[in-house]
Amino acid sequence: MNKKRLIILIFDVLVAAILGRLAVRGALNLLLGGTMFGGDFL
Repeated sequence: MNKKRLIILIFDVLVAAILGRLAVRGALNLLLGGTMFGGDFL
């Protein structure tokens, strides 16, 4: 039981780190007027 909780905790930390990086990148892109994945829509 304890090992399962530890694996879930590690998984949550990884997901949170990835989503956090995407959120920061998206906010900077909005401020700088860029597109999210390097494309050029305009």
